[in-house]
Amino acid sequence: MQTLTLRQIETLQAVGTAGSLVAAAAQLNMTPAALTARIKALEETVGLPLFDRTPAGLRPNMAGDIALEAARKIENAIREFREKMEVVRTGKGGRLSVGVVSTAKYFAPRLISAFTQEFPGVDFRLTIGNRDATMEALRRFEVDVALTGRPPNDIPTQRYPIGAHPYVLVAPPSHRLAGGISLSKSLLAGETFLFREEGSGSRSLFDYFIGDIAVQRAQIGIELGSNETIKQAVMAGLGIALISAHTIAAEIADGRLVTLDVTGLPIIRHWYVLHRTDRDLSPTALAFRNFAQERCAHFLPRLHPPRVETP
Repeated sequence: MQTLTLRQIETLQAVGTAGSLVAAAAQLNMTPAALTARIKALEETVGLPLFDRTPAGLRPNMAGDIALEAARKIENAIREFREKMEVVRTGKGGRLSVGVVSTAKYFAPRLISAFTQEFPGVDFRLTIGNRDATMEALRRFEVDVALTGRPPNDIPTQRYPIGAHPYVLVAPPSHRLAGGISLSKSLLAGETFLFREEGSGSRSLFDYFIGDIAVQRAQIGIELGSNETIKQAVMAGLGIALISAHTIAAEIADGRLVTLDVTGLPIIRHWYVLHRTDRDLSPTALAFRNFAQERCAHFLPRLHPPRVETP
């Protein structure tokens, strides 16, 4: 039965539904003689008669009933295929893999949740890691789209800014410089700084920020592996940190951390949604890129002044 065709299956269903050659021929817009030849070819293909010829018309026999049931399943599978292709074509379905740098985890889940509410048919895969890991995933074609604050230079990418990304200097509320205005960077010379591991975007910015500050490396000897750990260490009085403002909005609002008003801060970078230029975006990935461009700013955390408890 290697020569069985979709047209023969269509003929089988038409005859089974219409019950007569004339009616089935009219349904298929062909002559009864041509339809008879097609039925004969179909029966020769399967090696069995599929219809009983009766005075009342054609009636499917046992083999015909089995063939019609199979034909209905094939019809449903084709319909499902067409629907899925339409979903993918319009960007309302399909698979999508997005890489997110760890600092973006403070807003990316809300952005993705809003996207999946509008595109519920998308099979979404989210990968979170530091910048090096995320760019490596993009390099290996393991993600379709990435959210990052610092686009790569060694990968051909198309990038789109999706929101401002400020970096601030945070300290515990009891810090000696807390509450100061327009502080000189030279006042930081004796401080212990907390910073991320090599390979993170915030570590690179930290190195840039302290480049012209007279501080010995030995005085900056604490290295921590996540923004959460850094925040806890700062609140514990172990040092101060240059950190993404989007990671400490809740702690600032609760009064557990303060930002230091140092000249040159905040440092404003941008968040980007980007993808490779040497790989065509699927309609689903394109829909997410456009959604991030248009909506991401609504999901970025905002710094608020500390809460003041009233008696």
